[in-house]
Amino acid sequence: QVQLVESGGGLVQAGGSLRLSCSPSGPIYRIKNMGWYRQNPGKQRELVATIDSGGNTNYADSVKGRFTISRDNAKNTVYLQMNRLEPQDTAVYYCNGDLRASFAAAYKPYWGQGTQVSVSS
Repeated sequence: QVQLVESGGGLVQAGGSLRLSCSPSGPIYRIKNMGWYRQNPGKQRELVATIDSGGNTNYADSVKGRFTISRDNAKNTVYLQMNRLEPQDTAVYYCNGDLRASFAAAYKPYWGQGTQVSVSS
């Protein structure tokens, strides 16, 4: 069973930077849209940024100008560069991808297990 695996979370001071990465745990056939979402306890999961297979991006207003999403199609990897982090950015960050696990499979959404990002003031 393919999973998405995130890495790069951690604790950082306000104003600092972190880079998140996300890749499938094994071979896949193809991946389409990829994105990052975040969630705090008791709150809904919210979109942070998405990127399609053509490189078109979309950002939440709260992160525009500070975060950059990118992807390496050869590695099926999506990145989230987070600069000028603020305490309000503290959350568990989840990777999402629409992928076909095999040639015979249809596209379906996959989620990672999440990685904690904590920003201290």
